[in-house]
Amino acid sequence: MELTLILIIAACVVLLVVFFYYCPFFLWISARVSGVRISLLQLVLMRIRQVPASVIVRALIEAHKAGLKDVTRDDLEAHYLAGGNVERVVHALVSASKANIDLGFKMATAIDLAGRDVFEAVQMSVNPKVIDTPPVTAVAKDGIQLIAKARVTVRANIRQLVGGAGEDTILARVGEGIVSSIGSSENHKSVLENPDSISKLVLRKGLDAGTAFEILSIDIADIDIGKNIGAYLLMDQAQADKNIAQAKAEERRAMAVALEQEMKAKAQEARAKVIEAEAEVPKAMAEAFRSGNLGVMDYYRMKNIEADTSMRDAIAKPASTSSSTKPLKE
Repeated sequence: MELTLILIIAACVVLLVVFFYYCPFFLWISARVSGVRISLLQLVLMRIRQVPASVIVRALIEAHKAGLKDVTRDDLEAHYLAGGNVERVVHALVSASKANIDLGFKMATAIDLAGRDVFEAVQMSVNPKVIDTPPVTAVAKDGIQLIAKARVTVRANIRQLVGGAGEDTILARVGEGIVSSIGSSENHKSVLENPDSISKLVLRKGLDAGTAFEILSIDIADIDIGKNIGAYLLMDQAQADKNIAQAKAEERRAMAVALEQEMKAKAQEARAKVIEAEAEVPKAMAEAFRSGNLGVMDYYRMKNIEADTSMRDAIAKPASTSSSTKPLKE
């Protein structure tokens, strides 16, 4: 008997839990008290479609209290099922309504589904955002490098949030404009004297075209003097010219050395030919003896001439002969 009673109580508890899960009775009462017309059956169907009823009901209550008439339950459910953030969209619509910004439900959901924070965009439309650019390096015409930092004040353009470029594009365009403005200056002193000329020139270019922001102002926060790039370039050019001249001189020296070696080779070749010709002399003399063109007396007379020539050479060069003789050992 007691076991049956326990089973009945447990079954009742389970049924109550299941009932209140699929039938959010207290949530329905909260919606009715807040003035939102929604039936209990619709809440049950939300549970079956795996749509969080609490999120939809809270969004409807917030929209109803803010006086938004174009926000319906079906639209909120469709946006949630599409992967959007219902609470953020309703917050953005309420903020836009209070700030007199023309923002419809379809536009807000499109911005949210595009991956942008629509609530932050509405806040940025009311309170413009200041973006600090990274240091931008540019060189004036006189070769002096300048390093500029700027602050860009932007406001969100609700109409361009879908498909418009982001902050990175704004920073890139502003940096390009600063580089172009400094590069067109005759000297760096004019830029230091009138830094506002940079911001005026950049603003005239319409850098916010095609972006999700509207540029309100560009202020040059700081300008520092960097390196003398012109002097560095002249030094590099002089070093390059020096290297070219050294290379040409080395080339000429190498050609001279090669020519000298070639001349030495030709001299060795000529000397070899002389030695080869001298080697043919004994053969010619032997042939002359055999043929009878040269006699013994002619041979001795030739030898006497050679000896006389050698003696005269020895008398003419005594140093070489004395240096060649060594002293006798005792």
